[in-house]
Amino acid sequence: MIHDIIITIGVFSIFNIELSITIIAALLTIVGYSLNDTIVIYDRIRENMNKLYDKELDNIVNIALNESLNRTFITSFTTLLVVLILYFFGGDVLQTFAFALIIGVLIGTYSSIFIASPIMLYLETKYPIPEITDDLEE
Repeated sequence: MIHDIIITIGVFSIFNIELSITIIAALLTIVGYSLNDTIVIYDRIRENMNKLYDKELDNIVNIALNESLNRTFITSFTTLLVVLILYFFGGDVLQTFAFALIIGVLIGTYSSIFIASPIMLYLETKYPIPEITDDLEE
């Protein structure tokens, strides 16, 4: 989530757009959106860890990502469609809010698939949870 916020603020900095209360609200919305997307993917990984306990963890993560990829892209596409409509037809007040959400939806979708899952896989292999390791060995 920090990744999503930093990139969004970086884009606003590149375009020299002043941070206002509307943009702060958009950043909080991006955090919620990204958190929800990441939780859905992590939940699918958890479900597959219980079902596919005989496979390697990297294969389980790959299967989980493939299973949730369609849902993630459809959700992101429909959200992006609405935000683009807000950007073009919402007026001046909503334009910076919608611009931040456009960036946030794109970066949030990217980060939940390509950043959050590999970090989870790295941390799980480097620092395994003892309860899960004991259950898998039995």
